[in-house]
Amino acid sequence: MRTIFSTLVIFLILLTNAISSNLEVGAGKLYTTIPQALNVVQPGDTVVVYSGTYSGGIFKENLKGTADKWIVLKTAPGEEVIINGGSNAMQLSSFAYLLIDGFTIQGQTANGLNLDDGGTLVTPSHHLILQNCTFLGLNATGNNDQLKMSGIDTFTVTKCKFFNGSPGGSSIDMVGCHVGNFVENYFENAGSNCIQNKGGTSNIFIQRNYMNRGGERALNIGGSTGLQFFRPPGALYEAKQIYVHSNVFVGSTGPISFVGAVDCEVVNNTIINPTRWAIRILQENNEPGFVQCSNNKFINNIVYFTPTGQPVINIGGNTLPETFQFSHNLWYNPENAQWTPNTPVNEPGRIIANPLFLDSMGRIGMESPAAYAGFLVNLPNMDFTGNTFWKIEHPIGAFQPPHHLSVKEERELGLCYPNPTNAALTIESLHLQDEYVEIISITGEKVYSVNVKSGSTISVNHLSNGVYTIRNKEGKLLSRFVKY
Repeated sequence: MRTIFSTLVIFLILLTNAISSNLEVGAGKLYTTIPQALNVVQPGDTVVVYSGTYSGGIFKENLKGTADKWIVLKTAPGEEVIINGGSNAMQLSSFAYLLIDGFTIQGQTANGLNLDDGGTLVTPSHHLILQNCTFLGLNATGNNDQLKMSGIDTFTVTKCKFFNGSPGGSSIDMVGCHVGNFVENYFENAGSNCIQNKGGTSNIFIQRNYMNRGGERALNIGGSTGLQFFRPPGALYEAKQIYVHSNVFVGSTGPISFVGAVDCEVVNNTIINPTRWAIRILQENNEPGFVQCSNNKFINNIVYFTPTGQPVINIGGNTLPETFQFSHNLWYNPENAQWTPNTPVNEPGRIIANPLFLDSMGRIGMESPAAYAGFLVNLPNMDFTGNTFWKIEHPIGAFQPPHHLSVKEERELGLCYPNPTNAALTIESLHLQDEYVEIISITGEKVYSVNVKSGSTISVNHLSNGVYTIRNKEGKLLSRFVKY
């Protein structure tokens, strides 16, 4: 599958080949304010802003590059450029082929950076790269967003940092945005949300982001939008095809919320210490004909959660939780090892066990029961740190544990299936003829021994839930499996 990143690489190559001139902004430069340069910029130009604090309240319409001549707005290398105050730091409307790089934005009374389609609804702004920007606190406490995006198609937001969001707003709020990618961003102390996807937003990848204290709903997959603001007009869902992969969530009242969302998936994420719920399934837009929240997936995630009397999943009215898919998630309550989640459907591959985190980020080692118990998926193919997930043994959670075997050794190791299993286990190995094998628990205890050959099926129904290795009489590792 071709990802948005491959398209991004093409865009950057085009940028490198197509830049025609630099417009310098700063003390002693030809342009002393950002609007002066934006008023004369042409396709292919780069506006380079030098160190200083610049006034917000910038507005520019029809800032349009072309596919081979992007417009670049960036800070000078190694210099800090702050856009301070104003209603918005910048409002850019009806733009195309635009790269914004390196700014610090703070102190606005409405939204920090406001990017939109000029209110046309049917002619989106398009082709945007926003990178290496830092968003500090707003001078606002209501429904104000640090990055407001309305009607933007084909975009990437990467390596940006968001701190101290407005209590009633979002770090990033999208209304009717499509074909986008949020990757390797950092969020801390958000207001209501870190990222909100609503108003007909679709085909968005949210990958390898860190969301610490992400507000009421760190990730709001959906929301509640007036029908007059939907893009495209007539869309009957808040969010569709939102792909949430390899992120880390720490804190938040409810990190994952599906709200009027359809055909979305949350796969290989790590959720640590939510304060009330881990997941919410809700419906807030009940206009006639509007689809109910349905057909979403929650797979290969770690949920480390200490309930205080409420369920881990909050299910609201007018939703279809029975259409959701829950599969191969690891759940753990450090105060009650017997606790189980209230998933609305049966969950194959469920593990109730301590994930054995190595640190506060939720990294795991080979000894973790999550290390190789996940469902084998095509995406995500990278973990939180950018390491490639194993193709033979896929982990649960956002991190690929360190692996000491080569690909050749992994292939020779053999397979156990089904894995995880709760009853029978078939063993195949190039090294297994007709011999005695031992099953060893994660603590090193021999719990079972049997005489088998490659292709044999044995019963493990009597074993306790956990991670096991299979070794021959010489102690050679033959395979691993998870009993649940």
